[in-house]
Amino acid sequence: MHDRATDLPLLDVAASGTAVKPSSGGSCKFLCDEMLWGLGRWLRAAGYDTATAARGLADGELLRRAGAEGRVLLTLDRALEARAGAQAVAITLGSEGLDAGARELRARLGIDWLRAPFTRCLVDNAALVPASNDARRDLPPKARTLGGAINGCPDCGRLYWPGSHVRRMLARLEAWQESVPPRRVRTVGVGAMGRRAGDIS
Repeated sequence: MHDRATDLPLLDVAASGTAVKPSSGGSCKFLCDEMLWGLGRWLRAAGYDTATAARGLADGELLRRAGAEGRVLLTLDRALEARAGAQAVAITLGSEGLDAGARELRARLGIDWLRAPFTRCLVDNAALVPASNDARRDLPPKARTLGGAINGCPDCGRLYWPGSHVRRMLARLEAWQESVPPRRVRTVGVGAMGRRAGDIS
């Protein structure tokens, strides 16, 4: 069913020329295949609900998961996009490098790289919550003096605080955000980080 045109940046499905309207809350959810694992972690850093596929997961399982969870599948495999059909929405990126891929997402899909930075765990995608007093005792002494929010992952227990790594990551997100304005298209409706977080570059 066709929806009215909107001023919001929306996800463009290149193969069909249509677009995917963001899910409830104004944001699409994503599933990145194993070739885009690193980009998936940066989408989490920007605040997007982004799952990443396990290594070796079969194409059929990827598509089933994307469809069942209402996620847009991001891939470098054109054959996978062609197989999606009505089962799931799959989008093939033409850029393999991290910076190029991030800019392509901004240009084609309207990704807001400053949507909600550092609000999700980079490792397991859970929404972060304020760290408890008990958890704060695990912080390095220097981190306790930095000020700013201290958050934790309710699933894995990792702690996140605003250290120098956050400033470096934020600078990269800002560069991607400013790189190119997103396209606006007509829509078609459809059915941070802590010392233990790891390197996502």
